Amino acid sequence: MSDYVVGGWDWAVLLVLGRVFGADAFALLRWLAAAGVRLGTAELAREDGAQ
Repeated sequence: MSDYVVGGWDWAVLLVLGRVFGADAFALLRWLAAAGVRLGTAELAREDGAQ
């Protein structure tokens, strides 16, 4: 249940940012998400290599 609420808040924040800052906010968030995915996969690969 809490995951659903957090997801709802995420979408609300995205919508507010989109209204206030325009498409640039969405581009920035997409870039940050992609960077987070790259960082996470690099960390997982490093952990797999250490074992």
